[in-house]
Amino acid sequence: MIHPTAVVHPKAKVHATTRIGPYAVVDAEVTLGPECELGPHVYITGATVIGAKNRFHAGCVIGDAPQDLKYKGELTGLRIGDGNVFRENLTVHRSVSVGEETVIGNSCLLMASCHVGHNSVLGNHVILANGVLLAGYVIVGDRAFLSGNCLVHQFTRVGELAMMQGGAGISKDLLPYTIARGDNRICGLNVVGMRRAGLNSEERLELRRLYHFLFRNGRRLREAIEEARGQFSSEPARRVLEFVHATKRGICRDTGPDHQEER
Repeated sequence: MIHPTAVVHPKAKVHATTRIGPYAVVDAEVTLGPECELGPHVYITGATVIGAKNRFHAGCVIGDAPQDLKYKGELTGLRIGDGNVFRENLTVHRSVSVGEETVIGNSCLLMASCHVGHNSVLGNHVILANGVLLAGYVIVGDRAFLSGNCLVHQFTRVGELAMMQGGAGISKDLLPYTIARGDNRICGLNVVGMRRAGLNSEERLELRRLYHFLFRNGRRLREAIEEARGQFSSEPARRVLEFVHATKRGICRDTGPDHQEER
């Protein structure tokens, strides 16, 4: 199961069903779960704990030191769930401090040449397309889809089932179920994603109403949020309002009806 040219530290915990390809390197503190597969030239390091059935394509660098001047060389953490796919030449960095972790959930697809910065947290079923760059401390909710070459500033949150159009960049929080376009702007709801995730027609309709109430009614956003609490009661709507309430960076704003593109 281990190619003769691979270098696996004798202290590494590697499940017997895991396959390690040519010239791959696995360092001492790594734990590899069952049925994982490492392609050629994969490098896994740090205090990295990896679950089952993860696939690492050629040239991945997983668990290397964070790109942060506060980092002092400690053996910090990265935790990866089950069933993820890591494509060619991407990087996932471990946390800055001991006792913290960078986290990748389950069933995520991280495409070629993307980057997940230190202390970031990805939920389940997240897709990062080619060239996506996540800075440190980014949080990405379940089933979010970030298209090619998207940029996410440090400490920014991407809500569940949110989508970013190709080349979009955000430094403010992206609301759940919305679509980001350009810089810190949204252009409607991710209707296709909501349908695929099983949100029923009533939930989708209420989210549409909530979107218009927050961004298209002429009120100040803070006032609209307070009024919305008493008018929208579905679980998805509640999640949106809680997300807004918890923001520290502000939220991405609507581009206006002339540029709306609901999908």
